Amino acid sequence: MKFYRVIVAATLAGALAACGSGGSGGSGGSGGATQAADAAGPIQFVGPEDPKTFAPVIAGFEAKNPGLKVTYTQVPFDQLNSVLQQRLAAKDDSIDVYTVDQPRVAALATRGFLTDLTDLTDKVKSAALPGQYEVNVFRDKLWALPIWTSDQFLFYNTELLEKAGVQPPSSDPAKRWTWEQTVEAGKKAQEKAGAQWAVIPEQIEQFYQLQSLAESLGGGSGITGPEMLTPAITTDGWVKAMTWYHGLFANKLAPRGVGSFQTSPLFSEGKVAFFAGGPWDVGAFAAAKGLKWGVAPYPYFQGGKPVTPTGSWSWGVNPASKKQTAARKFIEYAALDPEGNLQTTQNTTIIPSSKAAFDKYVPLLDAKAKGVGEIMKYDAQNTAVARPRSVGYIQFEDIMTKAFADIRNGADPKARLDQATQEITTAWKQLR
Repeated sequence: MKFYRVIVAATLAGALAACGSGGSGGSGGSGGATQAADAAGPIQFVGPEDPKTFAPVIAGFEAKNPGLKVTYTQVPFDQLNSVLQQRLAAKDDSIDVYTVDQPRVAALATRGFLTDLTDLTDKVKSAALPGQYEVNVFRDKLWALPIWTSDQFLFYNTELLEKAGVQPPSSDPAKRWTWEQTVEAGKKAQEKAGAQWAVIPEQIEQFYQLQSLAESLGGGSGITGPEMLTPAITTDGWVKAMTWYHGLFANKLAPRGVGSFQTSPLFSEGKVAFFAGGPWDVGAFAAAKGLKWGVAPYPYFQGGKPVTPTGSWSWGVNPASKKQTAARKFIEYAALDPEGNLQTTQNTTIIPSSKAAFDKYVPLLDAKAKGVGEIMKYDAQNTAVARPRSVGYIQFEDIMTKAFADIRNGADPKARLDQATQEITTAWKQLR
């Protein structure tokens, strides 16, 4: 997922409340039922991104739809889920469109927080990249429209590697480095070139990125069972992966006390030998003055298989919204219109979900980092693994984030995964 650049805004919760809460709008029944007539006023759109990210797509939509306006409100990523849960549960009609983390679609749909968009099924299947339709489906209905997808790469500091006498990794996916190679090269950069940190994963405590470690070792997604309500985070693969992860911090190869998405500035400042991050970092690193860097395929574990994270944001319509028709127009433009979908990436370098937009996007990204386009296309077809879909994903992710933080800070990996299993099992009892 970025995908997110947090701006602290102390009054956001109050700002959302000031938009007004109240009466429920039309229910999103089968086929995406809408109000007889939309209420007046701008479409209220809520998400975690910096407002400049969505300025181009909002401007494009408004130009194509005279009389319709969009007002965007940013909620910091670490507050987004709690704010949305509170407002949507209260049937707050001040939110019309909101960003949906793709593995949360099932949970949000089950709770009645998304309008049914099943009538757009054929359009989404035709327009979207492979896999981007399925991640928005729950119980055979379509609940959100895909806006972005993602990949992960291995960024490296060419100056530090040169000083350490390390040959940089190849950009050829067939010559992908292992995590073991990456750590050893990072250690040399610390010892011989003065790198402060050897290897840093950008989303340092987030399931989106860390799932791939266990998957590479055959540990599975972490959730199993016919209803996807059985935790499976104590497999050999999960324990081995979290033991390796624990070692990054215990051995001072990566920092404690730095949160997810607070790590990329360390690389931009030349303090990190290797950085595992996403396409959104390409633009940031390309703009960093004096930084000499390259990009290679995301690593895997020796003896395991290459696995790369994927997935990102979709957009959904609040069933309580009184602007159902206008809200649907807006998300259709952003997701299904190639021009609109490409506009969502104009001020960020994340991957658009539209096939037509993707074809125009790849050369733009390659111009910033040679070889990244081929890596991205290879990964999409061969190594991409999405997060598990479960009605219990929200509780699962919250518990896992806390477990990752504890393991990072010194907790025994096996014992902490056992504890997390008990916590998840208890949390999921009410969903069975």
